[in-house]
Amino acid sequence: MDDDSSIARLAAMLREETQRARPGDKLPSSRDLMRRLGVSPVTVSRAIALLAAEGRVVTRPGSGVFVAPVREPIAEAPDPSWQTVALGDRMVDDRGVVSLLARPADGVVPLTGGYLNPALRPVKALAAAAARAVRRPDTWAMPPLNGLAELRRWFAGEVGGTVTQNDVLVVSGGQAALTHAFRALAAPGAPVLVETPTYPGALAAAGAAGLRATAVPVDSGGVRPDLLAEAFAVTGARVFYCQPTLHNPTGATLTRERRDQVLAVARAAGAFVIEDDFARYLTTGPVAPPMVAMDPHGTVVHILSLSKISSPSLRVAGLIARGPAAHRLRAVQVVESFFVARPLQETALELVGSPAWRRHLGAVRQEIATRQAALLAGLARHAPSAVVGLVPGGGMHVWVRLPPGTDEGAVVEAARLGGVLVSPGRIYYPSEPPGPRLRLTHTAPDNLAELDEGIRRLGAVLTS
Repeated sequence: MDDDSSIARLAAMLREETQRARPGDKLPSSRDLMRRLGVSPVTVSRAIALLAAEGRVVTRPGSGVFVAPVREPIAEAPDPSWQTVALGDRMVDDRGVVSLLARPADGVVPLTGGYLNPALRPVKALAAAAARAVRRPDTWAMPPLNGLAELRRWFAGEVGGTVTQNDVLVVSGGQAALTHAFRALAAPGAPVLVETPTYPGALAAAGAAGLRATAVPVDSGGVRPDLLAEAFAVTGARVFYCQPTLHNPTGATLTRERRDQVLAVARAAGAFVIEDDFARYLTTGPVAPPMVAMDPHGTVVHILSLSKISSPSLRVAGLIARGPAAHRLRAVQVVESFFVARPLQETALELVGSPAWRRHLGAVRQEIATRQAALLAGLARHAPSAVVGLVPGGGMHVWVRLPPGTDEGAVVEAARLGGVLVSPGRIYYPSEPPGPRLRLTHTAPDNLAELDEGIRRLGAVLTS
């Protein structure tokens, strides 16, 4: 009978036969199947068509039907979309940080970055310090959880005031210090005040901790204390993050008077000040003492990193705090990462205790002054439409304003295509930027000639 059931029975019988046979074996002919099973030609052809659709047989007109070659099953494409629900809607935004850490392609001039060019780093001094450190018999032993006593004593001496080694926690660089501080000092969902503009890594760390960044405007003298007081009152925030020396990106430095005012405002609000002193060793002139040295009450949580002035891989910083906040910060580090690797701490201690350290500081400060002057002269010559609002007293960067109406993103992309990398201003703002800006890094190029070439390429984009 030529009904569906007879087709199904014949197809089942042929499936079993293909399983017993080898690939390439010939199946019985249609005539044999018709004679042996008493089925019609239509039943045979439809059963074979089913097996062909399943990939079990191949038909060769004029030759017959053959068992198909064995094919590896096609693996199902991985589908991690289920994680979207499990992770929730809180996102860690690393774009601003990654853009500052990216390495330029060959032939591209970097006018962006957060560290000294390799030619300016104390590579020989670091190598010598590391060699001395690893020869110590206890270098591979577990260090004290809060850091080597000698290194903590050194950090305390650098900060001054009444800070002691007992107030210092050695952490894995400035970014880790920020992460610890945000998590320790504020609960997820709480507001945190930041300067605007500010360091993108701080915005990313605050966001990763689940905090809501609220902008406090700065002027040529740094954060405005009157607006800081208003922001504390409006938001109820209990943490303010700031960079009082060579503020990133504007280059502003708080005077002693304004530092006193910021401390008074924070104390009145019952709030902490996270003082990111990343540029302490990048100044080319005198600077006021750090706020932590002016603060006996534990208001300031201070960060002093060695990475900016030495090498990005020397991830060692001092995190200074007093009172219950200090205990919580130590607890956060122990829970998250135990401690900083002792060989790295020993290397840092050897470096800062060597004569090469002071020589390096002097050389870098002289190079910063030379490069900053070259950058300013290059902008005046090649890109006069890029306005420098403030000439900082050191640092790695200059903050420039583009003409109103300029498409900042288009400029950054055109510059990249033209062979020069610059930092877009928008990544430095926790809210809407007031206008098109660029941050230009003069310590990133290999030499003054490359620096001038980068400015020339940028100027060609701005005048096109």
